[in-house]
Amino acid sequence: MEYMVGPAAHSQGNILCCHCGVPIPPNPANMCVGCLRARVDITEGIPKQLTLSFCKQCERYLQPPGTWIQCALESRELLALCLKKIKASLNKVRLIDAGFIWTEPHSKRLKLKVTVQKEVINGAVLQQVFVVEYTVQPQMCEDCHRIEAKDFWKAVVQVRQKTLHKKTFFYLEQLILKHKLHQNTLRIKEIHDGLDFYYSSKQQAQKMVDFLQCTVPSRSKSSQRLTSHDVHSNVYNYKSTFSVEIVPICKDNVVCLSPKLAQSLGNMSQICVCIRVTSTVHLIDPSTLQIAEIDGNTYWRYPFNSLFHPKQLEEFIVMDINRVQERKKGAGAGARSNKHTLAEAWVQKTSELDTDHQYFCSTHLGHILNPGDLVLGFDLANCNLNDEFVNKMNPHSIPDVVLIKKSYDRAKRQHRRNWKLKELERDKEGMDTDDERQYQDFLEDLEEDETIRKNVNIYRNADIPVESDTDDDGAPRISLAEMLEDLHISQDATGGEGANMMTE
Repeated sequence: MEYMVGPAAHSQGNILCCHCGVPIPPNPANMCVGCLRARVDITEGIPKQLTLSFCKQCERYLQPPGTWIQCALESRELLALCLKKIKASLNKVRLIDAGFIWTEPHSKRLKLKVTVQKEVINGAVLQQVFVVEYTVQPQMCEDCHRIEAKDFWKAVVQVRQKTLHKKTFFYLEQLILKHKLHQNTLRIKEIHDGLDFYYSSKQQAQKMVDFLQCTVPSRSKSSQRLTSHDVHSNVYNYKSTFSVEIVPICKDNVVCLSPKLAQSLGNMSQICVCIRVTSTVHLIDPSTLQIAEIDGNTYWRYPFNSLFHPKQLEEFIVMDINRVQERKKGAGAGARSNKHTLAEAWVQKTSELDTDHQYFCSTHLGHILNPGDLVLGFDLANCNLNDEFVNKMNPHSIPDVVLIKKSYDRAKRQHRRNWKLKELERDKEGMDTDDERQYQDFLEDLEEDETIRKNVNIYRNADIPVESDTDDDGAPRISLAEMLEDLHISQDATGGEGANMMTE
């Protein structure tokens, strides 16, 4: 007789299923998986057909009770939204996995594959996979309703500038487009001296006011009017109005500062030229190249006005010009511009070429002017200035002529301009010839001033070919490196015309 050295191996026996008689490993239910699933449905009570509300105007989904959220197809956000629809019925089972089953984007159907577990007879755990189908139904959200109504608004921002030129508004329009602050507006209306922005909430209007105060020198005030109220629930509805006034100074304006303000800016001359308007008003003294920046608060404490209308610009021809070496700074003098060159010039009006009458002036354009060039400027010697600060100045301190900018052939510049700007969609009163001329002035300012150009999105115009620089007449131009490609998505990945998810 032989003895067994090792312990005897334990083997698990099988039992017969109590329903079909198939041998199975023992389990608390004494049934095979097939019979258990046939008699117990753990997904009972979980809906398999549901609906999702989708706004095709703004492409958002409704998250009950009243929130609209942006979700991409098969994204985690959309998955969470779908699971919230069946969350109440999942409290008796354990969620194991969930994922999307691919459907055609235009089918208005979303399919969700869900895996759940539940403890059934005598402690046995059953896992089951099922599909929940969501039907996407179109429903317009409240914001889109207000946009379509056009007259329903809760807040309006009224932007005004009391000037005859719209250069600052053209610049402000490009800033709004670049930062996409126009997307939440219900309506944009253009009036004679400004723009009106309508919003569905006071918070969005306040955001626009904060943006304007950071980008242009301005001041604002607000008011509100009670439209309705419910005495039982203590709910009050207001319409808010924000008034934003931009300083009435534009680029290329000649201004006369108050003596106190000129002294505080480093004893600069009272007669200055505005070379730029960004978040501050940039001034330069054409006789010393001294520069200064004036913010909105300083301007409203010491206000000053433009001495001339842009239509009063006259054309001069440079007879002689001499660059001036850097002059010694006076006591308390401020910073000087490094981008300009001080020069003394003899100029003559092109309308007076048959006479010998010439004007002597100091100018900050010595870096671009040469004898024989045409230049635009204001004639202070032969005009009647009605300004309180000019009337108190010493007549010997007032220059005869203030030169503003070099003159180029506008038709040639407009013909070869191979770039363009985008515009806000707004209700216009109609653009006359003067508005078109002012817009062309703004485009020329963009070509001449690189600092302003950095804050503007400039798009390449593919309809106009790129010209060589051999025929350049010296006029400033924008390089291709500074232009953006204007992207138009008109086809989908299959090569056909792109279509929205929701179709009629």
